[in-house]
Amino acid sequence: MADNSTLMSDTGRSLLADSSILDSKITESSKENLFRGSASDDEEMPQIETRVVLPKEAAKCEELLKALETIKIMEVPVIKIKEASSGKSEEKLIKSIIHMEIKVPYIKTDSVEEYKNSDSPEFETIFVIADFQDSIFNDLHKADCRVLGPPIVLHCARKGEPLPFSCRPLYCASMLNLVLCFTGFRKKEELVKLVTLAHHMGGIIRRDFNSKVTHLVANSTQGGKFRAAVSLGTPIMKAEWIYKAWEKRNDIDFCAAAEEFRKEFKVPPFQDCMLSFLGFSDEEKKSMEEMTEMQGGQHLPVGDERCTHLIVEENTVKDLPFEPSQNLYVVKQEWFWGSIQMDAKAGESMYLFEKLDSPELKTSVSQLSLSTPNSNRKKRRLRETLAQLTREADMSPFPPRKRPSAEHSLSMGSLLDISNTPESGITNGETPKSCAKPSKNSTPFLPKQSARWQVAKELYQTESNYVDILTTIIQVFQVPLEKEGQLGGPILAPEEIKTIFGSIPDILDVHTKIKEDLEDLMINWTESESIGDVILKYSKDLLKTYPPFVNFFEMSKEMITKCEKQKPRFHAFLKINQAKPECGRQSLAELLIRPVQRLPSVALLLNDIKKHTAEDNPDKATLERAIESLKEVMTHINEDKRKTEAQRQIFDVVYEVDGCPANLLSSHRSLIQRLETVALGDDLCDRGEQVTLFLFNDCLEIARKRHKVIGGFKSPHGHTRPPACLKHIILMPLSQIKKVLDIRETEECHKAFALVVRPPTEQSNLLFSFQITTEEPPKENWLKMLCRHVANTICKADAEDLIYATDPDSIEVSTKDVDSTLSRASRAIKKTSKKVTRAFSFSKTPKRALRRALMAHSSVEGRTFFPASENYLGGRVASTSSLAGIHSPSLINLPSVFEKRSHTLSRSTTHLI
Repeated sequence: MADNSTLMSDTGRSLLADSSILDSKITESSKENLFRGSASDDEEMPQIETRVVLPKEAAKCEELLKALETIKIMEVPVIKIKEASSGKSEEKLIKSIIHMEIKVPYIKTDSVEEYKNSDSPEFETIFVIADFQDSIFNDLHKADCRVLGPPIVLHCARKGEPLPFSCRPLYCASMLNLVLCFTGFRKKEELVKLVTLAHHMGGIIRRDFNSKVTHLVANSTQGGKFRAAVSLGTPIMKAEWIYKAWEKRNDIDFCAAAEEFRKEFKVPPFQDCMLSFLGFSDEEKKSMEEMTEMQGGQHLPVGDERCTHLIVEENTVKDLPFEPSQNLYVVKQEWFWGSIQMDAKAGESMYLFEKLDSPELKTSVSQLSLSTPNSNRKKRRLRETLAQLTREADMSPFPPRKRPSAEHSLSMGSLLDISNTPESGITNGETPKSCAKPSKNSTPFLPKQSARWQVAKELYQTESNYVDILTTIIQVFQVPLEKEGQLGGPILAPEEIKTIFGSIPDILDVHTKIKEDLEDLMINWTESESIGDVILKYSKDLLKTYPPFVNFFEMSKEMITKCEKQKPRFHAFLKINQAKPECGRQSLAELLIRPVQRLPSVALLLNDIKKHTAEDNPDKATLERAIESLKEVMTHINEDKRKTEAQRQIFDVVYEVDGCPANLLSSHRSLIQRLETVALGDDLCDRGEQVTLFLFNDCLEIARKRHKVIGGFKSPHGHTRPPACLKHIILMPLSQIKKVLDIRETEECHKAFALVVRPPTEQSNLLFSFQITTEEPPKENWLKMLCRHVANTICKADAEDLIYATDPDSIEVSTKDVDSTLSRASRAIKKTSKKVTRAFSFSKTPKRALRRALMAHSSVEGRTFFPASENYLGGRVASTSSLAGIHSPSLINLPSVFEKRSHTLSRSTTHLI
């Protein structure tokens, strides 16, 4: 922790003295003599009394006193006196730094006069000063005493380290081991203040910029230091970084180099820049102007004299509308996006815009054409070469040809379906140029005239182009994003890169092998060559690699869109790389859709080959198996995709419902239907509250609308989700639903239904009633769907046996005025009167409603359900649930008011079994 700087007797030394020169002297002697050890390691070491002095406020800090009691060691420098030469004073050099035991933990005092004699060889004194602005600190600093702040002492106590030696006052460890360099500061007072604060926080200052500098503090974006920092990827900080770090000096856990803190004070790419844009569409110009403001710059109209940079769309602008001044940089748009991607202003010299008819360009062309000897001979040779290339192109086995069968689609009823073969445009020069490894066979294929060969050739050609596209995706996009040591730090997090690219490398490996096998087949072509065997050979690999990508393709597109909006550096990265020739002017999302389209395209081509294959050719049956294997892969992809979508829907429910139980997430569970309702009773929540039912294949999640929405959820990677708008009430297994009541339509009751539920913790049944508030799904469809999944859960064959029809009056259910002003006011008063922390409990169904429901009809088809004696209904109802008196635990003996529906729902009155 030592500063390793030379101690000068002259206290007026410069703060910006190049300590690297002084460090070289120390390093030179350290090879033999400079070391860290204990006092016993040096027999000639004189006896020194070590002491820690706490003046005034520092002596009153109990935490500081306890920390000093745990620290037993301090670092002590061994000084070597260099004799004075003519015209120079003597110097003190550090020979070594040793560890010595602190005999007395601390000395409290109100005056430091008797302790501040730093030249005394008998004592090594450390002063702990609470305030570095205090007059005591100024006196000690002038006397060249060792001064520490309370935070550095607490830091050493926590780390179990000795009290450090530093030739300057050291208050805290916020910038410990950081090497700073400054540039662009004109006022000496400001620079001295910044350097002093950095030293107080443990920072090291360098006059010249080199690779050891960890941070450049810049007040200007010009100069050699700034350019060197950009090229090395060194963080470039504002002066406010040091000031804000000093404000946090008493926070022991604070580090000025922490990413979250540091990025607030980085110098933006376009600081001090005035940008104008020429040749862009209105939409592009507006987007770039907004990006300029986000990156710390300003934008001006074209031609404004204050403009520092003119950004030109080189593809549309051939000439400038005015003569630029000498102070104006006229650069291509790549400079703009490159600066954003690097998170620092790029050098303009590499991106200067040059007019096509500029004098310099004309002169160079003229000199090239006139000064070259034998120019006519070279022109003639060039014409011959072009003619030879043209003849070779005519003989090529790959002439541009649009396959007629590409007009038809392979119907699979999924995302994999396409109406046109994606490779149909490849032969027309619209796809990326090859960036894959060259073919191992350079010998051209002999032209074959059979239709089977022509389609087989097209299969190879499209496969080769497809491999090139995958290679482009990886080499142009994925590899640079994963590269370590990116200027400005990583553009995307590893999780985001994985989401975007998925299993693209695995898909490329499989198709590279397919391409090589097809190439060998085409070179050694015979009509009996089996193309189907090539596909069958890799069918298992295709089944393994494609589903992970296709199933999450929508997530990949969403991640690209999200990162492009939220991360300007990624947006700039895409702008730069999508403009490269190998991308064929296609976006990353457009390139990534190719794997989704490839398998149907291959199936279409195999169908074409089969059509042109003779019946006696062994490859006929092999092609059929190959096509079936591709269909199997695509069917598997579709099924996996549906499962993946179902899991995503469950995750959406978990994030949407505050307090949703974690056990809702299960691999066997899927979301069936979501239903918006209004509560008609006070059982689950207040009457009239909006309630959402999530029907899963084995359970029912019930949630109410939140009265107050809190802030959004933030993931560990910084992704913010929208706040939960629903509040969890209960997660009910479908096995607890004993009956589903279809409440008949009346003038005062519309689209209502109820559930008879028996929770395991209750001794009786409960009644929950709701009103559907949406047009879809219809109530009848919803009740059938619910009963079907309840029946599946309890292994019952007839689902409609669970549905019973009833009148609303029999259970006192009404939808009248459920959303009136008076009802809303009543609910508001009720909410304010309740305690916020009240526990959830099932409310009981009113006894009067139960008694009415049980007594409404005493018999069905001449049979009496209950004894005529008054013992059953005359006494007090034992429970508040709707069917507490029924002896059957399965709720099959319901009163006749709950009329059992037939399979066709046509009968309204039947007996209950």
